[in-house]
Amino acid sequence: MDENDLIEQQAQAVPEPESQPQPEAQTEPQIEVQPQVEAQPQPQPQPQSQPQPQHQPQPQNHPWAMPPYTQAPAPNPWQSAPGYYTYQKPVYTPPAPPAQPQAKQKEGGFWKSVLISSVVALLCCGITAGCVSAYWQQRNNDLTRSFNEKLDILREEIQQNSHAGSGDSVSGSPGATEEGGLTPAQVYARNCNSVVAIECVVVEEYFGQFIEGTAAGSGFILSEDGYVVSNYHVVDGAETITVIDNGGKSYDAQYIGGDAANDIALLKIEAEGLKPVTVGSSDDLIVGDQVVAIGNPLGELASTLTVGYISAKDRIVTTDGTQINMLQTDAAINPGNSGGPLFNMKGQVIGITSAKYSGVLDSGATIEGIGFAIPVDDVMGMLEDLRDYGYITGAFLGVNVSNVDTVISELYGMPMGALVRSVVSGSCAQKGGIQAKDIITNLGGYDIENLNDLTRALRKFKAGDTVSVTVYRSGNQVQLSVVLDEKPQE
Repeated sequence: MDENDLIEQQAQAVPEPESQPQPEAQTEPQIEVQPQVEAQPQPQPQPQSQPQPQHQPQPQNHPWAMPPYTQAPAPNPWQSAPGYYTYQKPVYTPPAPPAQPQAKQKEGGFWKSVLISSVVALLCCGITAGCVSAYWQQRNNDLTRSFNEKLDILREEIQQNSHAGSGDSVSGSPGATEEGGLTPAQVYARNCNSVVAIECVVVEEYFGQFIEGTAAGSGFILSEDGYVVSNYHVVDGAETITVIDNGGKSYDAQYIGGDAANDIALLKIEAEGLKPVTVGSSDDLIVGDQVVAIGNPLGELASTLTVGYISAKDRIVTTDGTQINMLQTDAAINPGNSGGPLFNMKGQVIGITSAKYSGVLDSGATIEGIGFAIPVDDVMGMLEDLRDYGYITGAFLGVNVSNVDTVISELYGMPMGALVRSVVSGSCAQKGGIQAKDIITNLGGYDIENLNDLTRALRKFKAGDTVSVTVYRSGNQVQLSVVLDEKPQE
């Protein structure tokens, strides 16, 4: 039985439907696809229910299941049945995007773009430069204002610490006025005739032989009637003393008196109408004040001026085994300058040049710019005593003292001060109750931490003054009252 016979038998087994008018032949509906409109499926009429033929599975060895017949689809037996419709699935083609109109490129468009970009860049640069300029202008104004404020504060401090009048020093500067200070040239012009050179003839003994030598130094005129100030070490042991003024005129000088511990000496020449110096105050000096030294360096270069600054105050300098309080300056102080004046920029004497550090260190470095002068406030009272009495009537406490060792002070909790080694019998110290092994920590309101402090404190008083003395004794502070004696003559 072939395939056609099988299809015919299946068709006969289907019951004949009632006689109905035969529908007109219909063609398969075609769906027209409109551009850019998505086709919507239309509801399809449902075909009448028809009995489905039962298909028998074909054996695998059926002749029709063998190639090449397996590639051809089997005919549909229901395709010719009444009421059977087939539909063609519409094929949807997405619409093509509309073509974009191309802008017509104008002639010269490239250079216009370049021009616009350049203008924008210039504007940006101009704005940036303006902002930067404004910032730095403001920054400069702020710095200028800050600098001026600090400068005003510094000027006020200088005015408070260094001003005209009462011997206060004034930091000099070129072109300074009378009210604000003098220039070094003005200081020299006003004082060069008040500075003198000193020559001494000294006789010394060497192995039984007396050898005559000379020594040279400087000095300054203290009064119109011929009192001259110099260093003690300049005239010490001199057989004759000669004073030479700025004009070259020589005077024989008489030694009035001096003090080796403070390195001062007072001379007298027979002359009238001399031009004396003006004495200022060394206590009013501040570090950094400009100063001028005039002297006779090397004993040959009379009336030489050197300029410098106050490098430090209250330097303890040991000369010939004696400790002296000094001003430090970088004004050149050379051999022959000793005994000469040190001026502030008001043209006032505030120190007596006395010593310098010189030489070569072990490393080979040369010492330069370290000179010293005796503060005039420390010795002016002594010079007045020498002029009025011929000797120094300074206050005398009557004790032998030494410094307290720092290690012992820290180890035993002892205060720093002047340790009393012994008390002179019958002295004011003994009368006032000061004992050996006392530590003097205060005298007359001045704190004492060492021997030099005690010496300087005594210079503030005269014989007969009553002062309070504080001593440390056996772990207690003891207050004493002492009437100072007059310093005995050597």
